[in-house]
Amino acid sequence: MISRTLTRRSLQTRLALAYAAGIYTAGVFVLVLVAVPLASVQVTTPEGHPSSSAITETGPGIGLPQLLTGSAVALVVLIPLALALGWFVAGRFLHPLRAITATAKIISAGNLHRRLDLGEPTDELTELGHTLDDLFARLQASFDAQRHFVANASHELRTPLAGLRTLLEVALADPDADVEALRSACREAVALGEHQERLVQALLALATSERGVTRWDTLDLAHVVEGVLASRRDQAKETGIDLAEHLTPAVTAGDPRLIESLVANLIDNAIRHNHADGHVEVTTRTSGTRVALTVTNSGPVIPGDRIPSLFQPFQKLAPERHGRRDGYGLGLAIVNAVTHAHHAALTAGARPEGGLSVTVRFAHGSHPNHP
Repeated sequence: MISRTLTRRSLQTRLALAYAAGIYTAGVFVLVLVAVPLASVQVTTPEGHPSSSAITETGPGIGLPQLLTGSAVALVVLIPLALALGWFVAGRFLHPLRAITATAKIISAGNLHRRLDLGEPTDELTELGHTLDDLFARLQASFDAQRHFVANASHELRTPLAGLRTLLEVALADPDADVEALRSACREAVALGEHQERLVQALLALATSERGVTRWDTLDLAHVVEGVLASRRDQAKETGIDLAEHLTPAVTAGDPRLIESLVANLIDNAIRHNHADGHVEVTTRTSGTRVALTVTNSGPVIPGDRIPSLFQPFQKLAPERHGRRDGYGLGLAIVNAVTHAHHAALTAGARPEGGLSVTVRFAHGSHPNHP
């Protein structure tokens, strides 16, 4: 604390000395500028108007010794005046910075709702304050989102664990349980374990996506979509969903695993939240400097004002849209995270007849640093 105080005072001292040096230099310059001409001035006393000294001839108006003495006195007096003025000006300039530091300490201690609010006048320091206010707002939103995510993740993880414990306790408490009953309990326990494993994998995928892109490889979205569709056709056939594809080359750059995760989650979401005899259409195309992936599916009618919330973790619509137990509300959140990690653009719209249409636009070609 003492070192910080000394550092702050040292900054004000340095600024004060700089301002005082400037003021003193300006004073010396003015004295030299005025004194040199005065040293050569000659004063003439007209005849018939004698002065107190009765001098009638031309003589010096200001003596050089008097001039030098007056200048020296003025320069000596200017020293404390310059220092005092420099200290005052430095303090005035550092006042907003001290306010920023004090408020930032309060905010960093945990009060993320506090803001600097420097107001006017607008200068470099108030611009710094506005920038810090924006930073604090983003940090607050990030921390709130993290707390919300952790709370939801804890709830989602606790639910299958509680179900598994209840199942095992019931089986153990039944004195008449035979081998078949225990086998049935074990099968249900395995199913709950698989459900929890898929949830953990989804959480891991979301965390990996939010971490950002660590590698940039050139890839074709059409090839990625073909691979994902090949592994989803049996699932779609079982549920009566028709998969249609319209794939043209769409070359972009990014992390192949993350982009494959994005495609897989879009298609899984379209299949899962559909109705019997529904359809899913996947399109890839190139348009100018962008390549686009579009996934459109039939399904229940979605309110337009609810679409943004679908891309947040653990956000779900009506229960009938999430009848399957393998839905966690993380699929579109992973899509959103991968999109932001690749600096892509994500748009989504509800279809009037029901279902959703999602388009992700990537930059065309290879990453500039990874040709």
